[in-house]
Amino acid sequence: MFQRLAIAALAILLVGCGPSPSPTPRGDASGDPAASDPAASDAASGPTGTPAVPATPVPAPGHEVYGYVPYWEMDGTIADHVAATPLSTLALFSVTNRSDGSIDQAQNGFKRITGPIGRQMIAQAHDRKVRVEVVFTSFGTARNKQLFGGTVARQDKVIASLVAFAHDLGVDGINVDVESMDPEFVPSYGAFVGRLRTALRGDTGRGQVSVATTAHINGAAMAAAAAEAGADRIFMMGYDYHWAGSDPGASAPLDRRDGKPQDLAWSLDLYAVAGVPVQRTILGLPFYGMAWPVSGPELGDPDTGRGDTWIPSDHLFRYDDPTFTPTLDPIEQVEFYAITDPDVEGGWQGIYVDSPATLTPKLALADDRGLAGAGFWAIGYERGLPGYNDLVKRFADGKLD
Repeated sequence: MFQRLAIAALAILLVGCGPSPSPTPRGDASGDPAASDPAASDAASGPTGTPAVPATPVPAPGHEVYGYVPYWEMDGTIADHVAATPLSTLALFSVTNRSDGSIDQAQNGFKRITGPIGRQMIAQAHDRKVRVEVVFTSFGTARNKQLFGGTVARQDKVIASLVAFAHDLGVDGINVDVESMDPEFVPSYGAFVGRLRTALRGDTGRGQVSVATTAHINGAAMAAAAAEAGADRIFMMGYDYHWAGSDPGASAPLDRRDGKPQDLAWSLDLYAVAGVPVQRTILGLPFYGMAWPVSGPELGDPDTGRGDTWIPSDHLFRYDDPTFTPTLDPIEQVEFYAITDPDVEGGWQGIYVDSPATLTPKLALADDRGLAGAGFWAIGYERGLPGYNDLVKRFADGKLD
């Protein structure tokens, strides 16, 4: 069933598709914080038209809140911050596998998740009746070719290791985040997700398997494969439409200033065409922004070099400065800041970052589409700033208006 669906969907959607940029994994399991930027997904290029979505009834929206906490945010204050954030599911990012199929215990993700702070977050989440999932990552075309182009026996060793780890840790589920995978391995990936869910649930019938998939063609095909295999939740990574190597703009545009079609609604249409059930879809949104060296201080001024991730909590000193005031981009729905930077060509840095105000209409989109809920990459990036927890609570309570 899925193979027919994937082939048909990809045949339609690849028409007019240009080459995608080489994606960079959004998180790195190596323990190097400098390599831990959110992914430049394949959302930056692709079909030039709007997917033709069949007319189907829109279900009543859910208001689940799915929040990732990456290991590099797991410090002495993160547990209290997470406890104050109204989550339905807490996803601890991340662990990966060794070549023999075992969990790589040398990685910082494993150490932080299994350490005192990780275990504290798990216990406190369970006290609040919040589900906890551990995130399994497999990033890079070579690594994914080895795993999903290899033998089922090798995949099953990874599955057994993940299930044992989840049980030992006492979490409620496993999130599978596979990025930069050749499309030919989509069926293998789907089968992996299905066998993982069966193994996790075992004799008890309990345990949730979710997946994180990009907001473009490959992600839609992977999401459809995972849904067909029984994945309980599909987290659509609705960000990185503008990325370090692209023109400046919103990471998660509601519309496009440059006239391109790829935006949040376009991606949700793409998922619908691929047959991904909206009742199991989580709209992922960014708690981070992007900054580029730019030629001037105005919204839309061209870049003069490559961009970089902007984490709000790393720049609290700027938010404390009353002269640091944003300009709203009403088209893409993002806040724009310009600061002088004599070290870059053009002398300016242009910052495009979401805020509670710009995230509100994007969360409303999840309601309008009848999705299961929304989620965020990443909890901790907004620490120290007002308004975010109130926004998340209003969404969780179904009171955005």
